[in-house]
Amino acid sequence: MLAMRPDCESCGTDLPAEQAGALICSFECTFCGRCNDEQLHNICPNCGGALTQRPTRSEALLVKYPASTERKYRS
Repeated sequence: MLAMRPDCESCGTDLPAEQAGALICSFECTFCGRCNDEQLHNICPNCGGALTQRPTRSEALLVKYPASTERKYRS
């Protein structure tokens, strides 16, 4: 199951699990669309893997399977 990380690792933008717009690699490194468009260009800077749209999780399933609260952004 995806951890559904709550923020962009590059800029810290909030990325709620129930909203579209987050991109992930196969290791679940998580980035926002703006960082991807401006600097990453669909390549994860951590592992070099492809970034793809992260699926969303419905509100009902978030209750049963909550998203991660561990933030990865380090200013």
